[in-house]
Amino acid sequence: PRLRRRPIPMNLYDAHQHFHFDALTPHRATIIHDLAATGVKGAVVNGTNEEEWPVVVALARDYPWIVSSLGLHPWDAGNRSPDWLAKLRTSLRANPAAGVGEIGLDRWLLGLKPDDPRVAGLRVAPLEEQTEVFAAQLALAAELNRAASIHCVQAWGALHDVLKNAVRPARGFLLHGYAGPLEMVKTFAELGAYFSFNIQLLEPKHASRLNTFRHIPVKRLLVETDAPTKPPAAGLNRFPLPPAADGSAVNHPANIVVAYEQLAQLRHVPLATLAPQIGQNFSRLFL
Repeated sequence: PRLRRRPIPMNLYDAHQHFHFDALTPHRATIIHDLAATGVKGAVVNGTNEEEWPVVVALARDYPWIVSSLGLHPWDAGNRSPDWLAKLRTSLRANPAAGVGEIGLDRWLLGLKPDDPRVAGLRVAPLEEQTEVFAAQLALAAELNRAASIHCVQAWGALHDVLKNAVRPARGFLLHGYAGPLEMVKTFAELGAYFSFNIQLLEPKHASRLNTFRHIPVKRLLVETDAPTKPPAAGLNRFPLPPAADGSAVNHPANIVVAYEQLAQLRHVPLATLAPQIGQNFSRLFL
């Protein structure tokens, strides 16, 4: 049975998700209803490869709460077309409200074996190639002053080097689901970073990362679901959905309210105080 609570009287914003992914498509009507009921006023939906870009753009036209973001994910960098960057530039110019993302660096990916189903059919780009693709997209975000949504796994030093030496978008960039060290927060913030809290950080193995979000400057905080991935633990899953076709758990985007609640508890501030600040941060970066 679905755990229901009365909607909270405030506006919520999801800084990073994938509403277009197949795992959410069968539940779209339910999700839209639940998002409205929980007070979600905006969500950044990230296209991660060339095929996804027109899908995300179409969704943003159909649903005014969607902020589109178009980019080439490091997992897709090795399978890009020869004219991928020109396509991205054209798509961004045709959609002035779109951000650039999801882009970034992923060293963990390089450790997967070729027969791992997560990379089946993909050509995995080495870190040097990922860096070239990332830098080109960051330059495009800076040129057009679009928010960049950045994925980084086990490559924080390399990411810092690119950001430090690049022209960055004046409005800033998001380090989504930030999992880097606390010691780098100040440096990244000085370069223009915002940091989004994900409910996955509540898992015991992520205790150190959770502590980081106690110290991030409040004006640099955002909240995300990364739906349909990273569902909350069963006891916190306010909006359970059936498993995906492969049996994996599916995160409902309306669980953003749970992430807000948990971040407020973590920082020992009332949700009614935190939520408006998050809204201001979201508007400053994405709108």
